[in-house]
Amino acid sequence: MRVMVMVKATPDSEQGVMPSEQLLADMGRFNEELIKAGVMLAGEGLHPSSRGKRVLFSGKTRTVTDGPFTETKELVAGFWLWQVRSIDEAVEWVKRCPNPMLTESEIEIRPVFEAEDFGAEFTPELREQEERQRATIAARTQGS
Repeated sequence: MRVMVMVKATPDSEQGVMPSEQLLADMGRFNEELIKAGVMLAGEGLHPSSRGKRVLFSGKTRTVTDGPFTETKELVAGFWLWQVRSIDEAVEWVKRCPNPMLTESEIEIRPVFEAEDFGAEFTPELREQEERQRATIAARTQGS
């Protein structure tokens, strides 16, 4: 199963406080463990929400709002995409993770939808389309 592992933002991360050299080294070692175990598919840190935008959908209307966004506890400061056997395995990996922030922090783990989760509505034609899209993305990633 794939899971999205989200590092929740803190007031410091939202103010743009950068991690220390030690934390960067510790996270680098942790990422190496994930890669060697075949768990890590992707992972990145995110700039503060002050550099982001949100798009609200209401019928055919799209409204763009510039950051920063006020609810820090609801924001994401970074993420990983992992391939694990179970969500419990993901929890065990997160417990081994260095604290990603200089203060108390939180990491959220959520399963990624797979084709089987959508049932009959995900027709063979739609499955084929998704497979083509994934193949195109994989080919582009390998070329870069």
